[in-house]
Amino acid sequence: MQKTCSPCTSKTPQLNKIEISKRLKELPEYELLEANDIKRISKTYHFRNFKEALAFTNALSQIAEKENHHPQIILEWGRVQVVWWTHAIGGLHANDFVMAYKTEQLFLNFL
Repeated sequence: MQKTCSPCTSKTPQLNKIEISKRLKELPEYELLEANDIKRISKTYHFRNFKEALAFTNALSQIAEKENHHPQIILEWGRVQVVWWTHAIGGLHANDFVMAYKTEQLFLNFL
């Protein structure tokens, strides 16, 4: 898996169903969602309290800023839902899976 995001434009192709399926196998707890005809990948991470969930959210925001690729984050007491998709192409790109992988690695630091 590539380790950093690559630049995208509106002309960058989206991943097809086969590519998405293959990449999801590497992230088994992520699920494929579709909202407003846009494919996305999502996972909810669980924590012992709000403070840990917030710390995870803040750490993830730093990674997202560094990569210039930003998720939808829903923060609640003891849980954080992270949703990735590439806004520029209105769907999924390899970058989303790179960032999901980075999110997984970050979460391992919180266990």
